[in-house]
Amino acid sequence: MRRSGAVRCPGAWEAVHGHIEPGETPVAAAVRELREETGCAAERLYNLSRMEAFYLHKTDQIALIPAFAAVLAPEAVVFVSNEHQAARWLPLAQAQRELAWPRERRGLEDVAVLLGSGNAGPLEDVLRVF
Repeated sequence: MRRSGAVRCPGAWEAVHGHIEPGETPVAAAVRELREETGCAAERLYNLSRMEAFYLHKTDQIALIPAFAAVLAPEAVVFVSNEHQAARWLPLAQAQRELAWPRERRGLEDVAVLLGSGNAGPLEDVLRVF
């Protein structure tokens, strides 16, 4: 998803992401953000078993960011929310080159390793959320 000029990091290509609302679980936040930003619902959701830390210098806070991978139906149609100006499906290597955040590039590497066969194989029972 390419960020619009109305939000931070205008023009940057980023994966779907967002904040966890008070009282919300990380899984619920991932599902909500996917729906808000793309209009799509995940057929399957995987915990990528990684946590990134990000320093928010304006508030002097450290944010911990869990990573998930959503599998969408082949017929899923992505809409572009007001936070974005474009959306594209790309081959892995091209997506990694275009993503603005190194942590998102690393996340795609994890997706390729963990889900490259179509599911998490012997890790399915641990990583598949639903």
